[in-house]
Amino acid sequence: MTIFPSRVDYNGHLSTRQYARLVDEWVTGVGLMRSEYGTHSLRRTKASIIYRATGNLRAVQILLGHSKIENTVRYLGIDVEDALALAENTEI
Repeated sequence: MTIFPSRVDYNGHLSTRQYARLVDEWVTGVGLMRSEYGTHSLRRTKASIIYRATGNLRAVQILLGHSKIENTVRYLGIDVEDALALAENTEI
């Protein structure tokens, strides 16, 4: 069962545009400014929360689908040396 069925058959998935529209509706529905929130900012926020809670940079890298740890570091806006030290000391 699909929670958010697509209007067009994309194997039962929402299109990127449909998802963006839903996020816009949710954001305005709770009284926030649409210009400050979007699908990408939610992705970045979740990744940042996971990183802060666990310190597991490698897990965040995998979740984001980044091939290089340096990209994840840049994406999160954290100190490179600290991030690489954490990644080296973290087992998955």
